[in-house]
Amino acid sequence: MSKAIGIVEFVSIARGIFVADQMVKVSDVEIVTANAHCPGKYIAIVHGDVAAVQESVSVGERLAEEYFVDCIIIPNVSAAVFPALAGATMPDKIEALGIMETFSIATMILGADAILKAANVQALELRLGNGLGGKAYFTFTGDVAAVESGVKAGKAIAQEKGFLVNSEVIPSPSPQLIPSLL
Repeated sequence: MSKAIGIVEFVSIARGIFVADQMVKVSDVEIVTANAHCPGKYIAIVHGDVAAVQESVSVGERLAEEYFVDCIIIPNVSAAVFPALAGATMPDKIEALGIMETFSIATMILGADAILKAANVQALELRLGNGLGGKAYFTFTGDVAAVESGVKAGKAIAQEKGFLVNSEVIPSPSPQLIPSLL
């Protein structure tokens, strides 16, 4: 599996498609996802070895010009980020529930990676932009202390970048809520 992930976020779909094409042409990376998100944003996510991802994101940021929103590179991304992006996680049980929400898709991926590395938690879903007004959120579970620790790590990143919307910890979510999370 690839060791790095890179994300470039745009406010123009046309520029995003153009730049995503250039990003994969300049280095040996693969597209994880490259598509439009609400409200009229575009995101290109690539993965590969660290140097290739750095080169690809650097080109993406430069070519984005005035359509640039945010970008990140995560050199040793948590392997749990990829199934969370696909919504393909199924925990054994839901203990405490953590929720992080950001204005930036790229920042939420960075925050989710930090959460997964900071605490013994299990990812539920990393939802990016669609139907969210361009925002993103990450849900995860674990014991209360782990979820609180994860939220603290994720909040620090989102606040530093200025994109935090909100975060919540639910120590014991209702069984009626669980099906809506999975």
